[in-house]
Amino acid sequence: MSEARLFFSQLLAILWKDLRYELRSKQTWLGMGMFALLVLVIFNFTFDLRANTVQVVAPGTLWVAFIFASLLGLGRTLAAEREQGSLDRLLLCPVNRQAIYLAKLLGNLLFIGVVEIVALPVYALLFNIPLSIPLIVIVLLGTIGIAAVGTLFSVMAAATRARELLLPVLVFPLVVPVVISAASATAQLLAPAPNQPPWVGLLIAFDVIFVSVSTLVFQFVIEE
Repeated sequence: MSEARLFFSQLLAILWKDLRYELRSKQTWLGMGMFALLVLVIFNFTFDLRANTVQVVAPGTLWVAFIFASLLGLGRTLAAEREQGSLDRLLLCPVNRQAIYLAKLLGNLLFIGVVEIVALPVYALLFNIPLSIPLIVIVLLGTIGIAAVGTLFSVMAAATRARELLLPVLVFPLVVPVVISAASATAQLLAPAPNQPPWVGLLIAFDVIFVSVSTLVFQFVIEE
């Protein structure tokens, strides 16, 4: 078997294992989904959402809900593997460390994506925002950046007792550029304004950098 085929077979095997575990437990999806919907509902009833304010409040509300829900899911997934010893057993196998990271990243993207599929229609209904392909693309790009950094640091935080506190402290400073770009791109989509930076292009650049760097350093982080 060639190295490429072995790499992808390992990646798919790990991804399938994570998906089966989550399909049985459903803890991560339910917790993330309830949190995201709760944030959207609270923001909707807290702010005076008139026609001239909804386009200002709506982008920030969306990304506050998604980033906190994402971190909630990222922390639980790796913590459960650490507690049950499944991650340690996986590291004892002759598995490419980059395949482990990419499988975890894809799994987290799927978990977060399921929550977003449920939350986006609710968001559109509450804030009277039309769903569109550009909005979905922006959400996808922002999610990739958050998940790339969150997957890497959730491995580090899962090995500590204060992982619920440590994970946000590690992740938030690094994902600030992604969140700012995603929220600004969403605002630009809802209310176009001239002379704006290329937020989508910046978002793509951040995603490429974060995924590449995280993939390279994961093998050093996981061994610690």
